[in-house]
Amino acid sequence: MNDHGPAPITIVLADDHQVVRAGLRLLLENAEDFEVLAEAGDVAEAVRRVSAYHPDVLILDLHMPGESSLSAIPSMRAGAPSTQIVVLTMQSDPAFAREAFRAGAIGYVLKEAADTELVQAVRLAAEGRTYLNPELGARLAAAPEEGLPAPDQLSSRELEVLKLIAVGHTNSEIASQLFLSVRTVESHRAHIQQKTGRTTRAALVAYAREHELV
Repeated sequence: MNDHGPAPITIVLADDHQVVRAGLRLLLENAEDFEVLAEAGDVAEAVRRVSAYHPDVLILDLHMPGESSLSAIPSMRAGAPSTQIVVLTMQSDPAFAREAFRAGAIGYVLKEAADTELVQAVRLAAEGRTYLNPELGARLAAAPEEGLPAPDQLSSRELEVLKLIAVGHTNSEIASQLFLSVRTVESHRAHIQQKTGRTTRAALVAYAREHELV
């Protein structure tokens, strides 16, 4: 047993600007229970650092030279499942936040708010909890999904039905909420199961969570 209190939350910091990394390191290390293990200046280096150190949290700049940060998130998560990823970006478009969460990130922090939000986001991430800037969260909830590919080619109506299944509604409750017949809801549900390959309610709930639909 450790007599020196809880183990620190370990962090790898990935941003392509050295001056930004220096400022972020200072901010993070002012939190007494944080330890920055390493820094990275591009995605490939971030992958190597995560593989070498297996930190609790990777803070990942969304736009760095080379490989796309977004497209690298799933493989990073697969290679180091114990490392949670907090995206740090100037990109305040809700579509990017949605895509980051779908890819496997657990936090999304705007650089302009890093001084007030990053420490909280890292702490929540280390506990396996999601963080999203409240204002951006509200915009994300209100933002239409046009222009973003629906997972597994689900139609907008099928997405609506899936979301309601995922929060526990029965077919008849979904029918009344969406002003459809129960038979139509059953038909949508069958199509959802066929397209996603998930047949049980539990599997559909898990699918909805994986794709940040709930």
